[in-house]
Amino acid sequence: MNDGDERIVPPDLVYVFFIRSTAQKVWDALTSSEFTTKFFFGRSVESDWKQGSPWKMVMADGTLDVFGEVLVSDPPRKLQLTWDMDWGDEPDPPKAAIITYDIEQAGDAVKLTMTQHTTGAIPRKYIQAGAQGWAIILSSLKSLLETGEPLIVKMDPPA
Repeated sequence: MNDGDERIVPPDLVYVFFIRSTAQKVWDALTSSEFTTKFFFGRSVESDWKQGSPWKMVMADGTLDVFGEVLVSDPPRKLQLTWDMDWGDEPDPPKAAIITYDIEQAGDAVKLTMTQHTTGAIPRKYIQAGAQGWAIILSSLKSLLETGEPLIVKMDPPA
């Protein structure tokens, strides 16, 4: 077994971004395929965004990527989701993570805090890839809302 396959329960991953925008525009960007396809590696999202509802994220080729349940929906202030994925041939797939977006108006900006809480042990390689992925996704979201253009960043798959 290589180091990337070692399973650990990571600490919560927390990103804080200040975005020159409004809370409603940040909410819309997180919950609308019109935006997610631009900043979230081409993925679209589907849900009615009501507490208890299912939600899913689909890749450009139609493949289901991520899915879960809406735990908290308080537009435009807070969105909390279970975050599960098809782990393919992983013999003991990790439990769903919990993703929380806290959206607060802060003067001319919005303070967006994204927290990923992992509920069980996962292979280390996915922790590193997830941390890098979230940094790219949230940076691209910020760029899209502030300039109208997302960032294009190449990311290697987990090793």
